[in-house]
Amino acid sequence: MQGELNGIPVAAASGVVLGYNSHVAVARSDFSIPRGKWTAVIGPNGSGKSTILNAIAGLIEPKEGSITVFGKTPDKVHEEVAYVLQATTVHETMPITVAETVRMGRYASAGHLRPLRAADRVACTRAMERLAISDLANRHLAELSGGQRQRVFVAQGLAQEATLLLLDEPVTGLDLVSMERIREAIADELEAGVTVVTTTHDVADAGNADHVILMAGSVHTEGPPATALHPDRLSDAYGIGIVHLEDGSIVLDDARHRETGVRHVHYERVETGRCSEP
Repeated sequence: MQGELNGIPVAAASGVVLGYNSHVAVARSDFSIPRGKWTAVIGPNGSGKSTILNAIAGLIEPKEGSITVFGKTPDKVHEEVAYVLQATTVHETMPITVAETVRMGRYASAGHLRPLRAADRVACTRAMERLAISDLANRHLAELSGGQRQRVFVAQGLAQEATLLLLDEPVTGLDLVSMERIREAIADELEAGVTVVTTTHDVADAGNADHVILMAGSVHTEGPPATALHPDRLSDAYGIGIVHLEDGSIVLDDARHRETGVRHVHYERVETGRCSEP
């Protein structure tokens, strides 16, 4: 039975158009999320990466077309989906502790007005241990660094014990310790058979995924990394040239990330040896 399920996508979209109010963020597209695999969604800023996750999570409805998750509309499967947003800022007056934040991950199954059961407490404790934040349990979120806060919200997602885990740029701009802890947690989830979808700006990171969706205002290319991250496809999606280096890697100089002064300059590198002709 499990072998049969592995061939059925966890999520699938057909002719889907996504957006907010009158703004279209993702033009007509098809895509699928393979079961039990890691799918990386990559593309320039404003290309629709987070919008794809919002649609899968049921936070927005398609303007056109359809999207299904576990064969149902996304609003019918909330308990099976954990969605972790990028959490780098928290309101300074938010009176909530790390432990309370992680426990919120159990509300979908236990209900926010019901006391947590023993199984709920075990799930929360295990999630905090995996992200190495147990010693921060009584600290308020506003007291934590960006990396620590992101680990807290990833722990909240893990505590849900969902079968589909959505992570919006989970390691962008984090310290090395937080990046490693989160990456280990993702690897553990995949090992346990959980389907993981992440958005990223990092081509090398996406190259480690099982499946890649390259965005450019719509789904530009979908498939294994060698296909979706081929230099020609990246250049077309990002609207930039590619610099080939002597070590065989390439640098994408994305003008939409290039900024000067007190702001950042963003470069991305990927080994061309992973790519084949489309």
